Amino acid sequence: MKKDIEIAQEAILEPISKIAEAINIPADILEPYGHDKAKVDPSKIADGNKKKNLVLVTAINPTKAGEGKSTTTIALADGLKAIGKSVMACLREPSLGPVFGLKGGAAGGGYAQVVPMEDINLHFTGDMHAITTANNLISAVLDNHLYQGNELNIDPSKVVWKRAMDMNDRTLRDITIGQKKRTNGVEREDHFNITVASEVMAILCLSNSLMDFKEKIGKCLVAYTYDDQPVYVSDLHIEGALATVMKDAIKPNLVQTLEHTPVFIHGGPFANIAHGCNSILATKTALKLADYVVTEAGFGADLGAEKFLDIKCRKGNLTPKAVVVVATCRALKLHGGVDSKDVNNENVDAMLKGTCNLKKHLESLSNYGIPAVVCINRFYSDTKAELDALLNYCKEEGYEAVICEGFAKGSEGSKDLAEAVVRACEKDSSFHYLYEDEMPLKEKIEKVATVIYGASGVEYSEEALGKLDVLAEYDNLPICMAKTPLSLSDDPKLVGRPDHILHVKDLSLSRGAGFVVIYTGNIMTMPGLPAHPAALDIDINEEGKISGLF
Repeated sequence: MKKDIEIAQEAILEPISKIAEAINIPADILEPYGHDKAKVDPSKIADGNKKKNLVLVTAINPTKAGEGKSTTTIALADGLKAIGKSVMACLREPSLGPVFGLKGGAAGGGYAQVVPMEDINLHFTGDMHAITTANNLISAVLDNHLYQGNELNIDPSKVVWKRAMDMNDRTLRDITIGQKKRTNGVEREDHFNITVASEVMAILCLSNSLMDFKEKIGKCLVAYTYDDQPVYVSDLHIEGALATVMKDAIKPNLVQTLEHTPVFIHGGPFANIAHGCNSILATKTALKLADYVVTEAGFGADLGAEKFLDIKCRKGNLTPKAVVVVATCRALKLHGGVDSKDVNNENVDAMLKGTCNLKKHLESLSNYGIPAVVCINRFYSDTKAELDALLNYCKEEGYEAVICEGFAKGSEGSKDLAEAVVRACEKDSSFHYLYEDEMPLKEKIEKVATVIYGASGVEYSEEALGKLDVLAEYDNLPICMAKTPLSLSDDPKLVGRPDHILHVKDLSLSRGAGFVVIYTGNIMTMPGLPAHPAALDIDINEEGKISGLF
């Protein structure tokens, strides 16, 4: 089979105006970026009285390379279109950190891709640059304020706002700025987050308009004074400048699949260190335009789905109709005790042992009152014995399971999944959140830990306990758990359905985004590159043709 980039480069794309016309987006509100992508102003899209079937695609705990959740989302959208449904997909924007690091891009794969995949995986329409710029404008103005006299009486050792860049670079986790000369500014310790972990990204994805973004960004906590009083972005008087930087980035990006299904790609917070969902604006706009809207949430259901359901749906007043849980034979074998180097070898017994991980995710999702479909995303190494055994397991447990071959066959390989999702959307459901707003932060943490992660309890560091007291006034906010995606626990080495205690190390307030981040285990907000980063294999020739991007 051809490589992903070869398939994408051979695709014949429809003009983006034609894609827009097919879903009744007026030409006069389309803002083209070339011929094959465009921004859309959501404030100018009228509600088309569509059926509003919102479908979430999530997964079991993945291998390090991922299990094809974006590929499944795209394949499902194409499959729904192929069976005659009005459909759009909503995806996150890729980060350059994974693109040049380990996982590669996030535009799907095989014959279930969004295109132009090179543009989407690289600079796209400049949203990541705008978010990075806005984040670092706050840092620059804050440090300039310290240098110019510090009228706000900010304690330099209590600055909590971090700089950002959209790249994996472990050397920037802990740095010192303002060194050597007084004119270089006030010397202090500083840190970098990857852009997708920035609160600016979270606010973009949770805003309902540019003015809503402007209001939210002003609420961001940036520092404390010498007498421990909080300092916010609004105290720096730059909300207007920040909103100006984001005036185009706030608009969703319209592209297409290889089969010309319309897709919004907008916003891209990581799910292990942020809330892992595309923007509310893109999702709500798509729901005005199509009967079925398929979206994804990052990593496994313990991270992405929980945050989609408890943060995004709560903030956006969204009601999902069904959830698809992506499982693969190779990931189940990993959870059954097989070494990651051997997951492509047949091992039915280990795979069935690993179904404990799938079962836990399905049990966890049952707490939200929406029907679930298991999608077995077929890989080239899967054997008939493994697939038959997995289908039989799901049948015996009472779960509807469907094999999806969207990667190899496009919509032809995903029609069965599409039909299963339509059936799920037609079932009675009673969607509700896992916890209520008024529940104290500590109780919310323990609810997620025990019900979603299967932990027997929670242990808090002294620092975390102190932060719980300090942040008690924000008990009404939802929580955003920062945790490894590779395990239900906070230890990536504990596979399957482990007995464990969740270890909470720290908390931080994302006041603008409207949630409290809970840091567990050894999670880091600035990843590092692997020993062999993908960047080593990416090239471009004199004709401008890119290779090695996936």
